[in-house]
Amino acid sequence: MQTAQSTAGTKATGPSRMELDTTLKAILRDVLGLGEDQVAAFDADTGLFGHLPELDSMAVAGLLTEMEDRLDILIEDEDVDGEMLETYGGLLAFAEAKTVET
Repeated sequence: MQTAQSTAGTKATGPSRMELDTTLKAILRDVLGLGEDQVAAFDADTGLFGHLPELDSMAVAGLLTEMEDRLDILIEDEDVDGEMLETYGGLLAFAEAKTVET
């Protein structure tokens, strides 16, 4: 079983927080067209929805779809709330929880 897990690149507990951070920042950069330096400076308290003009209600759908694809997770409508999109830390914690549950 360990070989199947290692070939997928994730452990039974999901990818590391650092791997998730890197992937999530790449998703935000790609989906929202943000600059490398801007995204690199994101920390847990960086505001997202309502703070980044690029992250409007239309962009949220693209962001969530890309998260599903790149993180191999399923995001249900009831999973999405304002709190998980309020800050980068909230989005990272959400992604971490979703990768562990799959």
